[in-house]
Amino acid sequence: MNGSILSPVWLTVQLASITTVLLLVIGTPVAWWIARSRSRFKPIVEAITALPLVLPPTVLGFYLLYAFNPNAPLGSFFVWITGETLVFSFQGLVAASLIYSLPFMVQPLRVAFEDIDSNLLDATRVLGANSWTRFFLVVVPISYRGFITAAVLTFAHTVGEFGVVLMIGGSIPGETKVLSIAIYEMVVETISNSEAHQLSLGLLVFSFLVLVGVYTLNRKDPLRVS
Repeated sequence: MNGSILSPVWLTVQLASITTVLLLVIGTPVAWWIARSRSRFKPIVEAITALPLVLPPTVLGFYLLYAFNPNAPLGSFFVWITGETLVFSFQGLVAASLIYSLPFMVQPLRVAFEDIDSNLLDATRVLGANSWTRFFLVVVPISYRGFITAAVLTFAHTVGEFGVVLMIGGSIPGETKVLSIAIYEMVVETISNSEAHQLSLGLLVFSFLVLVGVYTLNRKDPLRVS
């Protein structure tokens, strides 16, 4: 592969890795609250976290473009803090990916947390374990398949993003030109079908292997997505 192909691949891996790690931190408490809460606001939170599953990526990207604009409160705050803009930047891609890939982290974790026997958690509480100890020594080991599934699906979904990243980042080489954008340009603009085939085949194989791995991991307890 030449540099024009390697750069989007490396940028995509960076974006997917950062998004996955950050969503593990953000999505875990959200999934835990959804799984264990009996609040009347629970359906609203569930709907918000699942919204990217049904909302067209271009629609989500359109509103994020407004929110990230330097003249908008969020966009101007980011400029004030960092001196840079969110639109047409790698930071903007990360922020957009956190929102767009959120359900792929939350849904598998929520399913895993819901399957935990409450009596087990009550027993550890009686034995004197605090909340953090119960979570890291009991919940995490029991839910390891949920964590693996969530991380893999989030990474894979971020790799395949197109509409949102195009709206927020455009196509700046080395900054926002990720794999999906590179393939689009090869097919539509430069007519580089050979390179497009290489990248597309790579994504196809990657996606297939991800799904095989996820279904194999969950073969005794099929992944529920809702």
